[in-house]
Amino acid sequence: MSLDFHWFLPTYGDSRYLVGGGHGVSTTTAGGARPATLGYLGQIARSAEQLGFVGALTPTGAWCEDAWLSTAMLSEVTERLKFLVAFRPGLLSPTLAAQMAATFQRHSGQRLLLNVVTGGESHEQRAYGDFLDKKARYARCDEFLSIVRALWRGERVDFDGEHLHVEGAELTRTPDPVPDVYFGGSSPEAGVVAARHADVYLTWGEPPAQVAEKIEWIRGLAATEGRKPRFGIRLHVIARDTAEQAWAEAERLLKALDAETIERVQGGLARSESEGQRRMLELHGGSSANLEIYPNLWAGVGLVRGGAGTALVGSHAEIAERIEEYHALGIDEFVLSGHPHLEEAYWFGEGVLPLLARKGLWQHPAGAPSAGPAPVPFAS
Repeated sequence: MSLDFHWFLPTYGDSRYLVGGGHGVSTTTAGGARPATLGYLGQIARSAEQLGFVGALTPTGAWCEDAWLSTAMLSEVTERLKFLVAFRPGLLSPTLAAQMAATFQRHSGQRLLLNVVTGGESHEQRAYGDFLDKKARYARCDEFLSIVRALWRGERVDFDGEHLHVEGAELTRTPDPVPDVYFGGSSPEAGVVAARHADVYLTWGEPPAQVAEKIEWIRGLAATEGRKPRFGIRLHVIARDTAEQAWAEAERLLKALDAETIERVQGGLARSESEGQRRMLELHGGSSANLEIYPNLWAGVGLVRGGAGTALVGSHAEIAERIEEYHALGIDEFVLSGHPHLEEAYWFGEGVLPLLARKGLWQHPAGAPSAGPAPVPFAS
């Protein structure tokens, strides 16, 4: 079985330094940012496709461009790359979401994946007109996905739930194939929804022992529903030819962060309602000391960024080893990113993926051979 690797589209802007934001925190950068133009995002998407990434995650929230519209446009400048579109189920009707997914799937050439984000911050949800609390948002998400999946099966749906009500809902054309649903969350409410609806359960990058606990938790819940989801992990990455070069880059990123920015961002994230965000904060405690929380796992990104806050840092061989370690736990999909996203895609794609290919853990989705030394003309 070949592992699947996805890259990331920074629809909030990019930089040679860490760009923070998410979970209700405004976007900030420690250096000059690259605007999230279609031209630049298209460069990243085409590069990811060429290198062998199977898809690209696009975030959702007030801090970035709309994921549906951005990826619909980017599908025109790529051929194979799938788009893992993040969206919030409380902000549109389930019938419309099912219809949008079916349309996207047809017009993109079957390249849609869906990342369902329930919404961890009530104050950000209220800005969109959603006034449910966290527990109710998960209950609504359960109803939402139940309706959407029934519509995708071609059923005519009458549904009268606690939060959602539709009558005579149906699609004239269902998606073929049905897009996979990616879902994450660390709270008890999230576990129930994941067990019922997730095709791929996504966890943020915690040390292997904690990831193993999450996998067993979701496996157990899903078994009671008669389901067997796959598992993925969301990480940043700094891969270089040597470990010294990789850690020097991590140190460069860290030195660009001023104490005031870290304090402000950490103050905002400390108010988060997300259990996953709480677990991320516990990894570093707001301190820039002792950020290597496990061999080659660095928590520095989480000092200024909400959500996924850890990075794999090391030589290409070391990062390949960590990927093998996570895979041994049950992780088959890796959603990665790096700063800047264009250059880091090449560091990983040309440095780590060939090592995994030689170990039989990865193959290029297009069947292209992994990068190797170029022949020297007239050498003989």
